[in-house]
Amino acid sequence: MSQESRVKSQELKTTRAVARGVRLAPRKVSLVAHLVRGRTVADALVILEHTPKRAALPVAKVIKSAAANATNTHGIDSKTLVIETLTVTAGPRLKRYRPAAHGRALPYLKRTSHITAVVGGTEKLKKKPASDTAKEKKS
Repeated sequence: MSQESRVKSQELKTTRAVARGVRLAPRKVSLVAHLVRGRTVADALVILEHTPKRAALPVAKVIKSAAANATNTHGIDSKTLVIETLTVTAGPRLKRYRPAAHGRALPYLKRTSHITAVVGGTEKLKKKPASDTAKEKKS
């Protein structure tokens, strides 16, 4: 990490956590990650706790780890943390073989994922335009 990027990360007060080689397909983990991107850490953990997907557990672990890193490194209160980025990339694929007719073997791939979570303070939150209040004032 260069000196310039280290200074920027200290200014923004963001921390990250990575889980590498998770034995779940990236496509399936991405479905769960999409549910919690941009939310507060507390909201994301509640959503993941009630999500009936196997990928919810590793994603929750990474988010908890990133929140703990932010608390221990920068002293940020975990209640104010927001998930800035949550990326899922493909890891190495394990080649396996399935027995087939006439003594053959058919190959298939067991896919793995890398999950990266970056959390930061709430000052990065963008306020949504108050379109509901504008409609109420017109009527």
